[in-house]
Amino acid sequence: MPTPFDRLFAHAKPIVAVLHVGPSPGVGNGSAAVDCAVRRAVAEAKLLAELGVDGFLLENTHDVPGVAERDMGPEIAAFLTRVAAAVRRETPRLPLGVRVHPRAARTALAVALAVEGGFAGVFGWDRPEDEARAGQALRYRRQVGAEHVELWAEVRAAPGDDPETVAARAMTVARHRADALIVTGPAPGVPASPEALAACAVAGLPVLVGSGLDAENLAACAPFVDGFVVGSGLKEHGDWRAPVCERRVRALVGAAELARGREAVTLR
Repeated sequence: MPTPFDRLFAHAKPIVAVLHVGPSPGVGNGSAAVDCAVRRAVAEAKLLAELGVDGFLLENTHDVPGVAERDMGPEIAAFLTRVAAAVRRETPRLPLGVRVHPRAARTALAVALAVEGGFAGVFGWDRPEDEARAGQALRYRRQVGAEHVELWAEVRAAPGDDPETVAARAMTVARHRADALIVTGPAPGVPASPEALAACAVAGLPVLVGSGLDAENLAACAPFVDGFVVGSGLKEHGDWRAPVCERRVRALVGAAELARGREAVTLR
């Protein structure tokens, strides 16, 4: 059985920082920059850990344009395993997940298993026609002995979607046996609305807001989610390709702590 979400993290409503790694070997200049990519990911992870984030989601964001998983060479998994292992070695107390673009769930599971990661992110599970993709990943997880690794599936609140539509997508992901939902907004860098986040509760799974989060809008999302997946919001100028911005990280961590405190008072 997957490790329960609330046992993965030391705090309620954890901040999961995205580590944008790559490019992988064979993608762009990746073949000449493996050591640099490893050092950069480790440096970012150590800084983020010092500033108070609760875990990491490592992903090959720089591998664009992407290819189907069947067309990926073994170098992708090897590279991501090397980076993830280095991050785990330097920040052993923080949970680590892996997500492989564009829709490489088996590769993400394999890397997470190799480095004792706690979860893997998956794309494309929120439509009924995605059943075969979900089934393939679930069978692979069992075959390789990675059933303790959670599968966090994206639910996209597309432009114009009402809460009922988003709820239906969340229910589809639940039927596909994901372990948690990462709810993204209608465009990159745009958070899902509080109404969309609240609608996802119907799935009965942990809900994480997964796009457009910063210190200013965290409070509006916090009552409806169990955690925060943050990438661009931790970087200089809100650009995922930029270095980590200490000011932004401190502000976001402070906002999360305030939200936790308010909820604790409410529950008393």
